[in-house]
Amino acid sequence: MISDRVLSELSEQTGKELLRLQRQVTAAESCTGGWIAKVFTDISGSSAWFERGFVTYSNEAKQQMLGVSAASLNTFGAVSEAVVREMASGALAAAHADYAISVSGIAGPDGGTQEKPVGTVWFGFASAAGEVAAIRQHFQGDRDAVRRQSVAFSLNYLLNEFLKNSA
Repeated sequence: MISDRVLSELSEQTGKELLRLQRQVTAAESCTGGWIAKVFTDISGSSAWFERGFVTYSNEAKQQMLGVSAASLNTFGAVSEAVVREMASGALAAAHADYAISVSGIAGPDGGTQEKPVGTVWFGFASAAGEVAAIRQHFQGDRDAVRRQSVAFSLNYLLNEFLKNSA
């Protein structure tokens, strides 16, 4: 189980790197329900690098707040590469941020299918420089464990793949 301490440390590291780069991040969250925003705002001074986030739990919210297309939702479903890419790009534009994280998954205990079992989570990452990435992960454990792993993965990926490679 990923502890609160681990999430706090990841958030602090992410914030330090964003401060160093003088950049801001936003988050568009579905299955994590605002947990990324929570661990960011747990850090004193985080307003220097995190101004806003989006909890878009329903498909309607994804469309209205982030501009996710109905076609993508209908064709691929909310838990898909296409949707997290659109979520990240939409959040980036709406927040006027430099980086965006998006998360959509099936935390359980219900909602899974053979094609998308419980623990399936898609992540999107976008930068103002035009980088976009989408990654699917499958996590084990109960709802809390899947969500904690999702938050940790998001921050680790942003920190180690996007921020560390920035000039």
